Amino acid sequence: MIQKKICMLGSFAVGKTSLVSRYVTSIFSDKYLSTVGVKVDKKTITVAEEEVTLVLWDLYGEDGFQTVQKSYLRGAAGYLLVVDGTRFETFAAARELQKMAAQVAGDVPFVLALNKADLAAEWQVDERALFEVADAGWRIVRTSAKTGLGVEEAFERVTRAMLEQQT
Repeated sequence: MIQKKICMLGSFAVGKTSLVSRYVTSIFSDKYLSTVGVKVDKKTITVAEEEVTLVLWDLYGEDGFQTVQKSYLRGAAGYLLVVDGTRFETFAAARELQKMAAQVAGDVPFVLALNKADLAAEWQVDERALFEVADAGWRIVRTSAKTGLGVEEAFERVTRAMLEQQT
């Protein structure tokens, strides 16, 4: 069996924990619980006829007061970079987090999870900004931890990319 570590990266309150909860247990809660340090979950899936155990590291959100511990990224085979579509500053922060992750983890696959698709009418992240990063090779999946939209796809896309990279 293959085991892969995936880190959840993003600013404070973008929905990292909610995405993991929706993916692992199919549950969404409106209650906000701030992650302290790191929370680890596991889920075994089959992708491209390979059984893969994903070890999901839900890292606390980066904000003006705390930054992600680089040591948490060591050994990551990939990551989800989570952005709150209703807050443009989380997109700008994600660009910086991606640079840091690339320095620490190397050239590992990642997916930009543009979260809170259920609030698309309130989005501040525009198509131009998304086109820029897509043009640079970023994989983008619109997600909603609340409705489940795109959640499976985001994790599957990063898993497929990790498996392709290992061959």
